[in-house]
Amino acid sequence: MRPEPCAVLFDLDGTLYPHRRFVLSGFASVAAHVERSWGVDASEAFALLARATRVGRGRELQALVHRFDLPAWLVPQLVEIIRAHEPRLRLPRVSARVLQALRPAWRTGIVTNGPPDIQARKVTALGLRSLVDTVVYAHATGRGLGKPDRAPFMDAARRLGVRAAQAVFVGDDPVADISGARRAGMCAVHLWRRHGADVRAACAADAVIESLDEVPSVAMALIDGRRAYVV
Repeated sequence: MRPEPCAVLFDLDGTLYPHRRFVLSGFASVAAHVERSWGVDASEAFALLARATRVGRGRELQALVHRFDLPAWLVPQLVEIIRAHEPRLRLPRVSARVLQALRPAWRTGIVTNGPPDIQARKVTALGLRSLVDTVVYAHATGRGLGKPDRAPFMDAARRLGVRAAQAVFVGDDPVADISGARRAGMCAVHLWRRHGADVRAACAADAVIESLDEVPSVAMALIDGRRAYVV
């Protein structure tokens, strides 16, 4: 009997690439804008934004306008520059290596939260379209609730022609990724990096890994374990 098709699905931000790289790409666009329009040195503006995001995310643009005495009304415009910019991103070698290694035996995909137009530009910049079989923009699926709602996970399984029980989801967020995947009936693998949240937050995951290099072997073990219970 031919084996039932199986899939490995991935979160995007923080899983297949460091989300900070997108943030810095947006800051570079902001820095270029304030130099062109307001005469602020772009390198100084970028350095300030990069420092500010390490102190606490969410107030970087306010710090920029305060430091260079720019009008407060400029902040919403700068937010839109970040949202609309064409990101300059590079897919980490480990991500490309793992996706290529999975292709012969697995169907692969991405399920990502966030505004679909922004996420689509990230996918294009990272060159992911040729490396996976499908990309699901979670907020454009079902009721638009995004992960951890079941709808985007189930949509990915449908597109790939696999049962949810034969899919493994890999992500870094204990709620959006791990709880969402398990709620959809998928195996859930938590990518935990030592600088991130405590590994105990992944207690609901079927497996915990520290590198994407572990995905092929862990995914196979999880699927084989489920098959062992099928009569």
